[in-house]
Amino acid sequence: MNVVFDIGNVLLHWEPRALYRQIFATEDEVEWFLANVCTHDWNLEQDRGRSFAEGVTEASRRHPQHAAAIAAYDTRWTETLTGPITGSVDILGELKARGTPLYAITNFNQDKFRETRARYPFLGAFRDIVVSGDERVIKPDAAIYRLLLDRNGLKAADCLFIDDSLK
Repeated sequence: MNVVFDIGNVLLHWEPRALYRQIFATEDEVEWFLANVCTHDWNLEQDRGRSFAEGVTEASRRHPQHAAAIAAYDTRWTETLTGPITGSVDILGELKARGTPLYAITNFNQDKFRETRARYPFLGAFRDIVVSGDERVIKPDAAIYRLLLDRNGLKAADCLFIDDSLK
């Protein structure tokens, strides 16, 4: 059996609120900002491969009064990662020690992923990682799963996928 992990909120805690709680005075301000300025859909475009610089410029044009907070999404991005999810990382280590073939598929900006991979050595456990930003396709598009399977000569029936989203 091949085990395929997602990374964000499976192996690493990813929480933009952790950053914006340091920038805004109230939880209501944080929630408004993430619902209206640096939204989930806006972030997905970076995961699809748009550069953070382009994303920051685009959002700052729409919301110039929030330009500094928008820029923080890029310049302070590492503060959105609050650390490994210990239990999941332990399971990854156990599977690696048993010789289980390990792979990953993740919605992640290509540049931020390279920074993250350098910070967290356990991300070296995988035979292959399909990063949405490199491939310009995001989960749950079937093409990203097919890419992992085709690139590695795998059959879906022989894989177990571990993700934090039912999609």
